[in-house]
Amino acid sequence: MHLGPETATFRCIVLSNLLLMASPTVANACSVSEPTTLRQDADIESSTSAASTIDIEHVPVNDDPRQWSPARKTTTLCIVSLATMVSALASNIQNPSNSAIEADLHATSSQISWTLAAFLIIQGNFPLIWSAASEIKGRKPVYLVASALFVVGSVALALSNTIEVMIGMRALQAAGSCAAMAISAATLADIYDTHERGSTMGIFFAAPLLGPALGPILGGSLSQALGWRACFYFLLVCSAVVFLSFLILFKDTYRRERSLTYCSALQRLLASKERVRSTNKTTIAENESSKDQTPVKDAEKQLQSPDIPDNISAVTSAPGLDDVKLSFKDINPFPPYFRILSRKNNVLILIANGLIFGFSYSLSYTCSLTLADRYNYDAFSTGLVLLCLGIGSIAGSVIGGRWSDRVLAKMMEANGGKCYAEMRLESSKLAMLWAPLSVIGYAWACEKHAHVAVICVMLVLIGFTSIWMYTCTLAYLVDANPGRSCSAVAANSSFRGSMAFVSIMVAVPLQNALGDGGLYSVWAGILVVTELLIILVLRKGESWRKESEEHEFTC
Repeated sequence: MHLGPETATFRCIVLSNLLLMASPTVANACSVSEPTTLRQDADIESSTSAASTIDIEHVPVNDDPRQWSPARKTTTLCIVSLATMVSALASNIQNPSNSAIEADLHATSSQISWTLAAFLIIQGNFPLIWSAASEIKGRKPVYLVASALFVVGSVALALSNTIEVMIGMRALQAAGSCAAMAISAATLADIYDTHERGSTMGIFFAAPLLGPALGPILGGSLSQALGWRACFYFLLVCSAVVFLSFLILFKDTYRRERSLTYCSALQRLLASKERVRSTNKTTIAENESSKDQTPVKDAEKQLQSPDIPDNISAVTSAPGLDDVKLSFKDINPFPPYFRILSRKNNVLILIANGLIFGFSYSLSYTCSLTLADRYNYDAFSTGLVLLCLGIGSIAGSVIGGRWSDRVLAKMMEANGGKCYAEMRLESSKLAMLWAPLSVIGYAWACEKHAHVAVICVMLVLIGFTSIWMYTCTLAYLVDANPGRSCSAVAANSSFRGSMAFVSIMVAVPLQNALGDGGLYSVWAGILVVTELLIILVLRKGESWRKESEEHEFTC
């Protein structure tokens, strides 16, 4: 259905007003019913019940991304997957070259650690800025600006001559690369409906898992053949390809009518202009009342040229979507961030996701040390072993995503075609038994210096089971936060990056104190707690969401 600009403006204005009056079921994330058509004029005034069925994800829009051809959708999926893979690749491609960088730039081991720490902190928390901006200006402008920063940071790193410059440019590189991690999931939510997201999220998330798996191999090979600067020249080429892909091939998926952030900004504009309108009406009324006390000639002059401010014409015309301008209040990342954290179901899933990723970073970091110290492996051989973790993660992401969609479809069928967001978590239970057992097996295989083949098998199982769960929980975050999916994914990135940073900082001291057996037995226990958090949200999440929606409605 084609909508003219006036109709599209009308729908967003009506939606922003109805969202205030609607019952907590307005934003049922998992609604897969047909889009509700908003009735105009008198029908709207008499239809408060219609407000309770509005699903912001299915508001009719021009050029609906969910109606795009499969080829266009696949192109979008490939571009954002490439961007996230390169972003993830940048996080650890430097690791095999750390000793060479330390020697060449006359740096200390602590300074080298800060190059990784700065990258992780910025990559984890800067997405809050990108996600807020993307909810106002759209996905494509954010992708382009961020990719340009990634290019600049990679150039500066390849040419850096001091460790201080390198630390700063790693932070800039992280700021540019993290946009893809922050808003790609929201981009896919723009083009795929709820029942399709499990499979697409699984395919999409395989890309950022492939990056860390290939990073040590590529970094070690490039460093040995061409020197450590070759790693950053390689990232320069990759980031340039990503920039050109977004510039030439990517079509923006963002539709303002489906963004709660944008509709809130539009509502603020309408309220502001209404106040101006009321003020000007008062001024005109005062002028009218004074006419009886003026000579007839003066009255005629006033009628011919009334004293009305120049901006009245702007007020009397209906504002359009393009009248909403980006302001600091609109891009302030903290209100949407705290809004996500105000819901108990979100907080528990964010903690669970953070712990899973903290475990993954700790595992890849300490495993490389174990292989180098106890198995005497060089950088390239270590990278080959760590590739097993990546292979298992990719398989778990793709297969887990498809299984998630299959379980969701069966539960919907059993529930009369209706679903709620927590159904997405049901499929994660299949992997819960095997994840802690795989971690314990890895822990004592390393502790007892077992054959490296055993370690490889355990890494495949760990990657498969942990990412299986993560795929389900990430899809749940998107489904449970309709209209705010980008902010939810950015909050997830913040938790993930912060916990990864902490886990890396404490990994080596704990490994030295407890050994691999003790360290990863502790991590197995933490994963059990993580699974309990997911089960708790599965059981209580729906009621928590309704309570939060009622509280937001009353406020």
